Amino acid sequence: MRRIQLALLLGTALLATNAHAQSKPLDGVIDIHVHAAPDSTARSIDAIDLAKLAQSRGMRALVLKNHYEPTASDAYYVHKVVPGIQVFGGIDLNLSVGGMNPVAVEKMALTTGSLGKFVWMATFDTRAYVLASKVDRPYVAVSRNGELLPETKAVIAMIKKYDLVMATGHNSAEDDLLLIQEARKQSITHIVVTHAMLSPTFMTVPQMQQAATLGAYIEFVYNGLVGSKQFDFADYAKAIRAVGPEHCILSSDMGQPSNPLHPDALVLFFDGLKKQGLTQSDIDQMSKVNPAHLLGLQ
Repeated sequence: MRRIQLALLLGTALLATNAHAQSKPLDGVIDIHVHAAPDSTARSIDAIDLAKLAQSRGMRALVLKNHYEPTASDAYYVHKVVPGIQVFGGIDLNLSVGGMNPVAVEKMALTTGSLGKFVWMATFDTRAYVLASKVDRPYVAVSRNGELLPETKAVIAMIKKYDLVMATGHNSAEDDLLLIQEARKQSITHIVVTHAMLSPTFMTVPQMQQAATLGAYIEFVYNGLVGSKQFDFADYAKAIRAVGPEHCILSSDMGQPSNPLHPDALVLFFDGLKKQGLTQSDIDQMSKVNPAHLLGLQ
C-alpha cells in the first residue's frame, strides 16, 4: 500500500512538473528588440544576465539592439557564456557609426561569429525623430524629395550581400515604404517595420497593410504600452487583426530601468493581447514563427 501511495505521489508530482513545463508562456519565443548593458544609456540588466534569464524561461533567441554601437561582438561573447539560447546583434545607423555607412554594415556583418543580423536604418538620429523632438541638430537622411539617397541604396545593397535583416528604424512612414520598396527591388526578403505605430513613424493601418503586402513584418512592441503609453492593447489588437498575425511580430523593446525585464514584459504583452481576443496560436505565430523566419532560423 505504501508503495502504491508513493507511486501515486510521484506520479502526481511528475504530472505537475510536466504541466508546469508545458505551461511556460515563453517556450520558443524570440525577442528581436532587446536593449541591455553595456550601453551609453542606463539599462536594467546586462546582456549576459538577460540571456541567462531568458534561457531559464524557455526563450529561443534574443536580438541585442544598441542605438549607438554595433552589438555583433556582444552577441559573440554572450554565446560563449550562455548556452541554450541563440543571441544575435546588429547595427543601428545613427551618427555614431557614420549614418548611412555601408562600410560599417559590412564590418558588423564580418564580425567573428557571424551573429550580426540586423541593420536598423537609424533611430534617434533620423530626420523624422529630430523633427519630432524640435531640436536643431544634425540628422541621418535616407531620402530627398521622395527619392532614396545613393548612400541609402548602397546600405541596402550591403544588407543584401550579407543576407541581413533590414529594420526601418525611426523613420517616417513614407520613408519606411521607400526603404521597403527598394529592399524588395534588391531582392531582400528579411524586412521588419520597427514598431510601426509608434512615434515618429505613426504608420496608418493602410500603410502597414501596404508594407506587409511588400513582404515586411510589422513589429508591435510592449514599450508602446508603458511609460508615455502611446497606445493601448485594444489599439494593437485592432491593427494586428487588420494586418494579419502572419505579417506581425511581437517584441519587448525593454531594457529601460523603470520598466519590467524583457521576459516579464513579454508575458504581460501576450496576456493583454489575449484578453483582446487574440488566440495563443496568433501569439505563437507573432512571437515564434515569424521572428524565426525573419532571422532565417529553422
